[in-house]
Amino acid sequence: MKAAVIHAYRGPVRIEDVPRPVPGDGDLLVQVRAASVNPVDLKIRAGNLKVLTPYRMPLTLGNDLSGTVVSGGTRFKPGDEIYARLDKDRIGAFAEYALVRESAAALKPARLSHIEAASIPLVDLTSWQSMVEIGKVGPGSRVLIHAGSGGVGTFAIQLAKHLGAWVATTAGARNLDLVRSLGTDQAIDYRAQEFDTVLSDLDFVLDTQGGETLLRSFSTVKRGGCIVSIGGLLDAKFARAWGLNPFLVLALRFMSRKETRLSRRAGVRYEYLFMRASGDQLARIAELIDGGIIRPVIDKTYPLDQIGAALAYSESGRATGKVVISI
Repeated sequence: MKAAVIHAYRGPVRIEDVPRPVPGDGDLLVQVRAASVNPVDLKIRAGNLKVLTPYRMPLTLGNDLSGTVVSGGTRFKPGDEIYARLDKDRIGAFAEYALVRESAAALKPARLSHIEAASIPLVDLTSWQSMVEIGKVGPGSRVLIHAGSGGVGTFAIQLAKHLGAWVATTAGARNLDLVRSLGTDQAIDYRAQEFDTVLSDLDFVLDTQGGETLLRSFSTVKRGGCIVSIGGLLDAKFARAWGLNPFLVLALRFMSRKETRLSRRAGVRYEYLFMRASGDQLARIAELIDGGIIRPVIDKTYPLDQIGAALAYSESGRATGKVVISI
């Protein structure tokens, strides 16, 4: 089968012939119809996550997909159309076939094509786990979502509005109308206005940027509120939960000291999220999509043999919504 493979971190991505994977107990063999590009793919390729997930080379990239079940499992039958986020230690969606843990899969939303469905799993699970599980966002919550025109942002805005929240978001001027169309109550042009000068008393912030954006977010959240980051540095609490060695825990405690200090000073809960696969949550999201409550936002679609261009476009930061690979 054809697959997008790297042989070393930071090395080129090549389309190669590789053996078709063989399903084990609890696995589905899935013929991949489409897969989406996510920032985590770029981090994996660069080796930025090898402390958390040390992959063996050669490595087939790709973290989420939509496709057709070929064999395996008990909950699904051959021919079922499913979508899934692959387990972090066994990726490989940029290929003609992939293995999916059965409990990580859900039936594809019926109203979506495979291209549309492939754009959903990673961003919807990130949004769900950050806002529903950690942030407890609900009716009346005041929420800020950074980079609202990005893959996570476009989904998170819609989910937050469904949960009953008042939503602010940052975006470039050309995308302000888009984020408003998704339900944003206050759209902030991040080039023309400092978000921390116009927002305060927030209950929850979803940070996708890290750096100064994350640090400035602490001043906008009221005591008892919550910030979840997918763009900042790993912290010591996260490192301990993942069972990393004590030296790494100490190093990450030092590196994330600013976030820890600001969190304590502001009385704000801070969490770093590395999202996990969940078929049950994908099934609940599929209901919202089929009910017309949430829609995907896709920028560009590339064929598998143009994976290099797709990754480069995603890395450029110019994408509005998701970049998808058609297979």
